[in-house]
Amino acid sequence: MALLDTVIGATGQWVSGADPDAGLGSPLQWLRKTSGYAAVNRIIGLSIPFAPRNGFRVIELRPGFVKAKIPLKGNKNHFGSLYAGAYFLVAEIPGGVLTLFDLGPAYTPILKEMTLQFLQPANSDVVVEFSLDQQTVDAIKAEADSTGRAAFELEGLMYDKDGTHVATSIGHYRVRKKGFNAARN
Repeated sequence: MALLDTVIGATGQWVSGADPDAGLGSPLQWLRKTSGYAAVNRIIGLSIPFAPRNGFRVIELRPGFVKAKIPLKGNKNHFGSLYAGAYFLVAEIPGGVLTLFDLGPAYTPILKEMTLQFLQPANSDVVVEFSLDQQTVDAIKAEADSTGRAAFELEGLMYDKDGTHVATSIGHYRVRKKGFNAARN
């Protein structure tokens, strides 16, 4: 676990320094961005092999923000739109990614409960976006540092390829501070 924590920390620093809008006009920034996202998706795949098998991938990550995508291909339901389990997959993993990279590897995210509100069927790939402001990050860290854990909520907004809002997720998370000992703190 110590090696994985080190890799997560280094990857977070690498990705946070990348320009999410970098294109081939800035080849070094583009390389930093694309290699960083590739590393993030590889870490996810090693930790949760189910995710890459279904085509899940993080497509944007910066401090306080994550955007992920799941393809329709291979994830269709019985009437041709995105399967409910695929919505759940694309809504659940980014919350952990966001907290791991914003709080750091000293905090372990745990999903306690999630609800999904389906607004309309998605007949295309779906992206989800999550945000976590610095004030909330600081409050989560402070509580986890003093008690060993902290609870918080994340809302994920899901869109189809046309930008239509197709679903919303509400995730109730808890983080645990690794190595916390109430007697020492």
